[in-house]
Amino acid sequence: MVFRCFGSSSVDRRRNTVQAQQEVSENLLGSVKNFSYDELRKATNDFNFSNKIGRGGFGIVYKGILKNGMPVAVKVLSSESKQGSKEFLTEINTIANVKHPNLVELIGCYNQGMRRMLVYEYLENNSLDHALLGSKRTTNLEWGKRSAICIGTAKGLAYLHEELDPSIVHRDIKASNILLDKDFIPKIGDFGLAKLFPDTITHISTKVAGTTGYLAPEYMFGGQLTRKADVYSFGILILEVVSGRSNTRSNWGGLEKLLLEWAWELYEEERLIELVDNEMEDFPKNEVIRYMKVALFCTQAAANRRPLMSQVVEMLSRKIRLNEKELTAPGYFQYAGESSQSHKNGKLSDETSTSYQMSSAPFSITQVSPR
Repeated sequence: MVFRCFGSSSVDRRRNTVQAQQEVSENLLGSVKNFSYDELRKATNDFNFSNKIGRGGFGIVYKGILKNGMPVAVKVLSSESKQGSKEFLTEINTIANVKHPNLVELIGCYNQGMRRMLVYEYLENNSLDHALLGSKRTTNLEWGKRSAICIGTAKGLAYLHEELDPSIVHRDIKASNILLDKDFIPKIGDFGLAKLFPDTITHISTKVAGTTGYLAPEYMFGGQLTRKADVYSFGILILEVVSGRSNTRSNWGGLEKLLLEWAWELYEEERLIELVDNEMEDFPKNEVIRYMKVALFCTQAAANRRPLMSQVVEMLSRKIRLNEKELTAPGYFQYAGESSQSHKNGKLSDETSTSYQMSSAPFSITQVSPR
């Protein structure tokens, strides 16, 4: 049986894309279903606008019903996107054989000519940004659901970072890429920007990709990618879940500032509770404040001061006392911990970049014994 999901690349595609295509074909022989165009056209009622459930930088997502009655989400990559082919290959190569309750399951694909599609499990409650943020808000989430969304997402990231070999850095953790099933269980989706991260290396120097407002400073300004870039993005996500506000907007507290900046100011003034979403009428105050403090640990300027995702799961799941003496300002305010070097023209100097990698400031938590 020949796996035909990947068509031959055109002569003008870069050599690494061709190599990636060959590697994917070899590694994924028979691991995902190869759909026909007609199957997906019928499933989505000819890609009817009424079945559109999302849109991203690389295309449109439609709800579909397969012939066997199974609902699916069909991601149609735009033929006009310069990154579409690379994203298509990356996404399949990354998650076709990766299974976890908090990761979206890839069911199959289609690739012929300029048409490329990915077929995923369908999740009834769409994405977190639709459910929670701004004018897109579709439901009022009580704290129990919000807490479960944070913990579930953290578990998914911990699996990617610490249980796979090589591990995976997602690079685009944000509310629109956290999908929710019928019970509001979160599943991380959209692995088009993901990078494989072998344990033998400390960081990857790469072009910056992702979403402004969620990018870690050492990555955004220095191109230095580690697992801690995902940790930073997850910290932003926690603040959004707790506050019901988007970090990509810049008018909070009545002033022009980002959500993270406002959160840090409220923390220093011991007023963090003011960040909580007004739509939440009943919630455990101490637990919610702990979640926000965990977010601040995740968004510290120096990457190696941030916790591992397995530690984050522990911090969110159990009643622990955080060692706030170890907490430093978020990356929004400073770029290299104790470094005295400044960043110029939006880029970090070599010495500043080195301080990210070499400075040592242990992260620690103190457990509170249950009474």
